[in-house]
Amino acid sequence: MYARKSEGKELRRGRSLDNRTVSSSFGRGSTTIIFTLKNEVGGLIKALKLFQVRFHFLYVDTDMVFSEDACDWPGMNVIRSFYSIFFGCVCVCVCLCVFISQVCVCLDCVSDVPGVPWFPKKISDLDLCANRVLMYGSELDADHPGFKDNIYRKRRQYFSDLAVNYKHGEPIPRVDYTAEEVRTWGVVFRELHKLYPSHACREYLKNLPLLTKYCKYSEDNIPQLEDVSHFLKECSGFIIRPVAGYLSPRDFLAGLAFRVFHCTQYVRHSSEPLYTPEPDTCHELLGHVPLLAEPSFAQFSQELGLASLGASDDDVNKLATCYFFTVEFGLCKQDGRLRAYGAGLLSSVSELQHALSSSANILPFDPTVTCNQECMITTFQHVYYVADSFEEAKNKMREFAKTLRRPFTIRYDPYTQSVDVLEDTNNINSMVKDIRHELDIVEDALNRLSKKLQSV
Repeated sequence: MYARKSEGKELRRGRSLDNRTVSSSFGRGSTTIIFTLKNEVGGLIKALKLFQVRFHFLYVDTDMVFSEDACDWPGMNVIRSFYSIFFGCVCVCVCLCVFISQVCVCLDCVSDVPGVPWFPKKISDLDLCANRVLMYGSELDADHPGFKDNIYRKRRQYFSDLAVNYKHGEPIPRVDYTAEEVRTWGVVFRELHKLYPSHACREYLKNLPLLTKYCKYSEDNIPQLEDVSHFLKECSGFIIRPVAGYLSPRDFLAGLAFRVFHCTQYVRHSSEPLYTPEPDTCHELLGHVPLLAEPSFAQFSQELGLASLGASDDDVNKLATCYFFTVEFGLCKQDGRLRAYGAGLLSSVSELQHALSSSANILPFDPTVTCNQECMITTFQHVYYVADSFEEAKNKMREFAKTLRRPFTIRYDPYTQSVDVLEDTNNINSMVKDIRHELDIVEDALNRLSKKLQSV
């Protein structure tokens, strides 16, 4: 979800428009809007919501425009995604470059919870939001290592199409990776494995050999997402869903609520194997997957997702920031030493070394503080947060979630892979019955254990 994997290269800070003059030949009454995005989680969404009215785009110019023909503009995916991130009740009609006309229905207009942003109620609903890619996918910026490589861009389009056409329940398409892609993966694999024994948490080190055994993790083989998904399902109930590029924090966290991890399949450009401006499959498979196989970490990730469903934009951004500084850049204490469990660290050689060095600024994880910390997208983090364990982090996030302003509570049903909105006595009574049944099972197990111990 977040761009943050730099090795030996510093990107531009933030994503700002320059002061170019934009003119329009489409007629009178046109308006030029120039704005700068703050370097923060959800910054793009905040900016786009300024346009939450009926409008027409005659021409769009950003720091990603490199073509005179706006229909071929590399950032057009961002504009096509406008309609799907508006959570007010104003439907949007977008005319792009007078070539494309779309009438879009705002998801909030069909929400069955009045005054609350639309959110998926069952796992198949992720089909409605998994393709709302805000950045990258098959579109690349000028400073992306693969921007001038037409072969690489064509390859990225191939991966984007695989993800866009995917529907829940289908097998994830298997990919024949090129020799160049495998070599790039191999470089990342080798360099990171030199650090894992002394830098990664024990849960990560426990699961990595299992991935070698069951999913063919190796220096000369890029694992297939379908195999990884089956492995995770058996370990923690998580599954993989391919994604074309960046999702908004709301859409990404919504996937976690159903134990679905949106995962890219493409490989970073071979010219800079230890650098990528975006999450790629090296980051996902080496950074995230080993810990998603850990039940306690999987539960922590899901609870972050559940807390986001139906939450306000401000609260979603707070949760996304907590995600950023835990799941992406979190540290924990083990055997009296600091260890990394964040995927952004475990997939970045230089930042993994930095985060565990004496020069890193490390504070105790406290969601009420962490949620306001600035997320550094193009440089090392200014601060890292440490928890004694996943359980401690999970308990703190549970308490933090109770403070969020949401008029109901969400309960996940693992049998139907759906969520129940607990907002009336009928829903709550049904849940109480289920809890009583579970307690009966616990009581029966304890009675049987007691009788067994007495007979010894």
